[in-house]
Amino acid sequence: MSEQQAAMQGACHCGTVQFTVVLKDGLRTARRCNCSLCSMRGAVAVSAMVGQLTVTAGMDALTLYQFNTMQAKHWFCSTCGIYTHHQRRSNPHEYGVNVACLAGVSPSILPSLPSTRAAAIPLTAAPAPLPAHWWPVTCISWQVDSVAS
Repeated sequence: MSEQQAAMQGACHCGTVQFTVVLKDGLRTARRCNCSLCSMRGAVAVSAMVGQLTVTAGMDALTLYQFNTMQAKHWFCSTCGIYTHHQRRSNPHEYGVNVACLAGVSPSILPSLPSTRAAAIPLTAAPAPLPAHWWPVTCISWQVDSVAS
């Protein structure tokens, strides 16, 4: 990092978990991982060194999820379920931080993002495609005129 980065504020959807973070290289590290978990959650992550993220509220609401090698640590808000950050398996001295949790930042403003393979996951054949009725998703709007009591 050539210049001092300013601390950014972040929070989960419900605001229970709040944090400050100094990003390693601003939004330039934004990427999508294609491990099995990241592929399903679709989050865009940016990098921060482990000492540069501080949970300022809701530490007791963070839930840890680990799988496979149990090396990476994925943190979620136990109230709203939003992934806030993870400690990387590929570099345990770094966090990946969910861009959508950062105040004033939206993944939609970022240009096309690189996708990176999680370290130490063996390459296997591509997974079978999803059934056609699963994609694209169609949203249905519901309106309730009355509720039976």
